[in-house]
Amino acid sequence: MSYLDPEFESSERRSARRGPLLVSLAALVPGALLGWLVYEAVGEGTSGDSPRAAAPAAASWRTSAALSSPVRSASAPPSASPGDDGKGAATARSGPLAGKVIVIDPGHNQGNFQHLTEINRQVDIGTNWKECDTTGTSTKAGYTEADFTLDVAHRLRTLLEQQGATVKLTRDGDAPLWGPCVTERAQIGNEAHADAALSIHADDSAEGDRGFHVILPGTVHAGAADTRPIVGPSHDLGVRVADSFLRETREPLSNYVGEGTGLVTRTDLGGLNLSTVPKVFIECGNMRDSKDSALLAKGAWRQKAAQGLFEGIADFLNR
Repeated sequence: MSYLDPEFESSERRSARRGPLLVSLAALVPGALLGWLVYEAVGEGTSGDSPRAAAPAAASWRTSAALSSPVRSASAPPSASPGDDGKGAATARSGPLAGKVIVIDPGHNQGNFQHLTEINRQVDIGTNWKECDTTGTSTKAGYTEADFTLDVAHRLRTLLEQQGATVKLTRDGDAPLWGPCVTERAQIGNEAHADAALSIHADDSAEGDRGFHVILPGTVHAGAADTRPIVGPSHDLGVRVADSFLRETREPLSNYVGEGTGLVTRTDLGGLNLSTVPKVFIECGNMRDSKDSALLAKGAWRQKAAQGLFEGIADFLNR
C-alpha cells in the first residue's frame, strides 16, 4: 500500500499520488465425497507506509501455538453452484466452509486517481480523521496496487467459494469507480457479520525494503471505535495467515517493519479501528522494490498468494 494511503500513511506524507495458473490442486473431500481426487486449472487473470515506529506483535508468530496444520484447498466444486437462482434466493452451499462468511477488502480502486476530491474527503475513524481513501502505489513498470489487490481477491474468492464459503468483496472492479471509503470498507464486514475479514495491500517503500507483513488491530476504545472484542481473534487470524502465506509464497518476512516477526500492531487504521469482526491487513510485498515487484506482477505468484491467504483463513475458521 502507498505511503500516502490513509490506512498506511506516515504523518509527514499526506498528499494523494497519481502514479498509478496454472495451479494444480489435489485434495480429498471429506464426508460422503471422500476419495474424489480433483484437479483444477486457474488462469493468470488480470491484473503506507507502515510507520517504522509501529510496534511489532508481542510474540513471534513462528512460535505461536496457533500454527496448526492448515486446511488445504480441495478444488472440487460445491454440490450446488454458488450464486443466485434468478429469483433472489441464494443457492445453497456445501463444503467444509459452508455457513461461513468472509469479507475480502481489495485495497484502493483503479479510478481513485481520477476522483481526488472524493477520496480526499475526511472521514472519522474513531481516534481521529483521515482521508476517505488514496490512490495506492504501483510498480516502477506501472502495475498498480489496485489491480494487484483485486486480482488476488478474485483468486481468493474462488478458493473460498469452492469450499462452500459465502464471500463478499468491498469492491469488485465495477461501479463506483472510486472508493469505497475506509469507513465503508469496515462497515461492509460488520454488516455481513463476517466470520473473518481480510484487507489486501502491497507496500510502497524504498528499494531494498523487502518482504510481507500482517497488520493486527491494537486495542482502541475511542469514539465509534472499540476493537477490544476483536483483538484476540484477529491476532489468531493474523498468525495463521502469516504462516500459510510464508509457506506458500516463500516471500520473506519484512526486513523493514515488524522486527523480523512478520506482524505489526496498529491503532491508527480506520479499517481495523471500526471493525467489529476479526480482521487483519496484509502487505503482500513492496511494489517499489525490484525483486518484490517482479514477483507481484506474475499471475502464478499471485495464485500462490491467494492459496496462502485461503489456507490461513480456512485454518482460522476451522480452529
